[in-house]
Amino acid sequence: MALAHSARPAGAGRPRSSSRGMIAEAAAELFLEQTYTGTTVDDIARRAGVSRATFFNYFGAKSDLLWLEVDEALAAFDDTLAAAAADAAPMDAVLDALTRLADAFGPDRLPLAVTQVELMGTDAELQASALPRFLALVRRLEAFIARRAGLPSEALLPRAAATAVVGAAVSAAAAWARAGVRRGPLTPLVRAAVAPVCAGYAPFL
Repeated sequence: MALAHSARPAGAGRPRSSSRGMIAEAAAELFLEQTYTGTTVDDIARRAGVSRATFFNYFGAKSDLLWLEVDEALAAFDDTLAAAAADAAPMDAVLDALTRLADAFGPDRLPLAVTQVELMGTDAELQASALPRFLALVRRLEAFIARRAGLPSEALLPRAAATAVVGAAVSAAAAWARAGVRRGPLTPLVRAAVAPVCAGYAPFL
């Protein structure tokens, strides 16, 4: 996410078509300048040249800005699951889907708050806002695994398998984020963390 913003007349608004990206850019600038907790929605809207109402047209909460790239990738995840080969075993399809999700990220594509957590003062907010995204991904994988395995949606094994693989993927992503400038591609880490979990559940699903 670029931090530089072009000069513009004081008080001038930005084109509506670019408002979402401009809001995210303005927020990134402010979080680095005065920390996440020291920045208000009004500050972001003012820097972006939009109204507070426009901000909430694009984002449900300030914390959503911390997960912009992740949310964009997750929005396409159902299509990734739907594209799984019809003859693939459930856990093979899960491993393939999660590695494809990881493919959406590279060394330069990670939510800014994750790599700047200490500077931006976002650690507590990241933990709180990560949980609903973690649970939503678990639910989607749980439903997918149950369908593929021909099990009831409330069955224990699909839920346990989904929780385990998402936990492994999150652990890989956290290690990748902490690696800083040394980080390489995310996908190999996710595959290394998730593959053993998928292999462990495969005989039962």
